[in-house]
Amino acid sequence: MTDVQTRTDNVLPAEEPPGRPATASTRRLVLLGAGALGTTAVLAACGTSTTNTNGSGFSNQPAPAGSAEGAGSTAGAGSTAGATGGSALASTADIPEGGGIISGDLVITQPKAGTFKAFSKVCTHAGCDVSKVDGGVITCPCHGSKFSIDTGEPTTGPATKALAETKVKVDGDNIVKA
Repeated sequence: MTDVQTRTDNVLPAEEPPGRPATASTRRLVLLGAGALGTTAVLAACGTSTTNTNGSGFSNQPAPAGSAEGAGSTAGAGSTAGATGGSALASTADIPEGGGIISGDLVITQPKAGTFKAFSKVCTHAGCDVSKVDGGVITCPCHGSKFSIDTGEPTTGPATKALAETKVKVDGDNIVKA
């Protein structure tokens, strides 16, 4: 059997017994390094990211829906997202009864004829943008949360908090901030 030595100088330190290869400290270093790497991986997995699962950025404290901070996004046809009260967010004809649309930073719904509501499109679970309004619910594609079109409250988790509401009113044929 061949004796494999890990040191090139063939000189053993005084604390190691003669005739034993000098591998104890090398093994310790490898094990310590592996442990540190594993710990780093676990901590990184538990960290908070500023990018949600659909690739867009989000904040743990997003700006209120329709605020000037969120005005970088574009709204649907004929509307101006992030504008102050009085600017059309959508046309009443665009919002189906029992449904809604996503326009700019808002989800605008019509839970019953003539009643219009607006909520932030940012899911309260992980900050993803909700993707559709159908069957009386607002749906987030990231983890399957569903929200009421009437109250913004979650009807299916994992979200536990309601979507932030923005007060709106009807002005002629348009929906505007109240």
